[in-house]
Amino acid sequence: MTLSDAVAHLSPHRWARANRLLVRKALAEFAHERLITPEPTEGGGRGSDTGNPAEYAIRSDDGLTRYRFTATRRALDHWQIDAESITRHRDGGERPLHALDFFIELKTALGLSDEVLPVYLEEISSTLAGTCYKLTKPQLTSAELAKSGFQEIETGMTEGHPCFVANNGRLGFGVHEYLSYAPETASPVRLVWLAAHRSRAAFTAGVGIEYESFLRDELGEETVERFNDTLRAQELDPADFLFIPVHPWQWWNKLTVTFAAEVAQQHLVCLGEGDDEYLAQQSIRTFFNKSTPEKHYVKTALSVINMGFMRGLSAAYMEATPAINDWLAQLIDNDPVLKSTGLSIIRERAAVGYRHLEYEAATDRYSPYRKMLAALWRESPVSSLRDGESLATMASLVHVDHEGASIAATLIERSGLTPVEWLRRYLRAYFTPLLHSFYAYDLVFMPHGENVILVLKDGVVERAIYKDIAEEIAVMDPDAVLPPTVERLRVDVPEDKKLLSIFTDVFDCFFRFLAANLAGEGVLEEDDFWRTVADCVREYQEATPELADKFKQYDMFAPEFSLSCLNRLQLRNNKEMVDLADPAGALQLVGNLKNPIAGL
Repeated sequence: MTLSDAVAHLSPHRWARANRLLVRKALAEFAHERLITPEPTEGGGRGSDTGNPAEYAIRSDDGLTRYRFTATRRALDHWQIDAESITRHRDGGERPLHALDFFIELKTALGLSDEVLPVYLEEISSTLAGTCYKLTKPQLTSAELAKSGFQEIETGMTEGHPCFVANNGRLGFGVHEYLSYAPETASPVRLVWLAAHRSRAAFTAGVGIEYESFLRDELGEETVERFNDTLRAQELDPADFLFIPVHPWQWWNKLTVTFAAEVAQQHLVCLGEGDDEYLAQQSIRTFFNKSTPEKHYVKTALSVINMGFMRGLSAAYMEATPAINDWLAQLIDNDPVLKSTGLSIIRERAAVGYRHLEYEAATDRYSPYRKMLAALWRESPVSSLRDGESLATMASLVHVDHEGASIAATLIERSGLTPVEWLRRYLRAYFTPLLHSFYAYDLVFMPHGENVILVLKDGVVERAIYKDIAEEIAVMDPDAVLPPTVERLRVDVPEDKKLLSIFTDVFDCFFRFLAANLAGEGVLEEDDFWRTVADCVREYQEATPELADKFKQYDMFAPEFSLSCLNRLQLRNNKEMVDLADPAGALQLVGNLKNPIAGL
């Protein structure tokens, strides 16, 4: 690759398109989070609450720049903005849309400090560059993408997280690393393997898994022997070491320098690359085995900043990970309601972590310096498929192609079902397990689109698979009886915030977009969407009358719920948007949203 080839995707017309799309999203999500207040323009169309498009405008902090756009306001204060309608005006003339200028012009309204602003602009620049790359790819329609394989869908996503504006920051990647490791580039990756001395490393695994046989299954006999020979050639005993898979970026950019002492003292020994090729997933630090799809995913530590966090992996957390997964799998297996929905998880079956003793002595347990060298192995969903079934990340449902068609609408059409019946099947598979976990066990997940895999057959959602378990689930009951190895899941959440785990994570951060897309495409009216959600809740409650008191205590049909703002977190502190020591206390709550199922 030549120097100019590396930036061939950064052309004027693609940059202009990427800026228009990002400004559209910024206007929509910042209006939703009440950071900006669009005002109807004179003669700009019908009233804002009719579900019809109208014209709005906002002004910059100094009042001299004006953005005008057409939008349809929908349930949950969702702003569905026509990207082509956006114009920018200053000094009596129209100016081109420029996302970096947009954030500078609205710096005060957005609460961007002098310290955060330039770093946030860097994340925006990276997100725009990623969009430019995506615009170079063949423009598949949603219908074509929906018929593709699991990994083609995964790497075909164009939007990233639907709420976050700066959602592809990946601070730390150069362009050559972006082209090698970003999921949308679909570049095959070979992981780097290190041998870690057992005095500083630990391997833990689920029931029935033993280190030697597990590694031989994952790596293959020949590779294990090759790695052992590498250790013996340095007069080291393989029995004294554990193998750790490492993201190539982490090896070249962090471990060779930050962990130089460990390498120099042979606490860490580089063994070389493994033989299998992997594909990066939407979560960027998790890899799907392309060479043998039935083998485990591998999740690695990656010390880049992306969407408000350094994406490391805690060695201390890894120790309990397999036990937590086994506990949850058993809970699901023993619960008739969860079993009846078809819910399953792909378990994180084994984990390995390395403790750098000096950095541990110098930091608290939340420090990114403690999250630089660890990995886990997660089951692949491929082997669980039955005849005629296929897989798709749930994030794909809200993917919209260049013609304005969503994958959800495509699946509905292919299924032959009515939109309401299709939605009922999807809700039964995805939403009912979340309701039951909350009401029966005070158990909550982080069930966003990237953390759920849907099993499809003829366009119909057959069942859901939850993933990313140990780092994302929590038990909110202070009196729950938990095994010692699972105790870390217990969290203290104020009573009035508990149901936000569904209202925010499911209603506001996923259903809001799905409902708006289907309504905008003329597939399913919003009222019918939310009525179907209400019916799902009611059917679940009628089927579990023994939980009636909990239904009253935590009312899914309450008139309103708090608006929890994700972008406000990132705008305030884009390096650590949530204090991990007090995640509930870090919420940015701004007023209320009308509950779209209240009264239905």
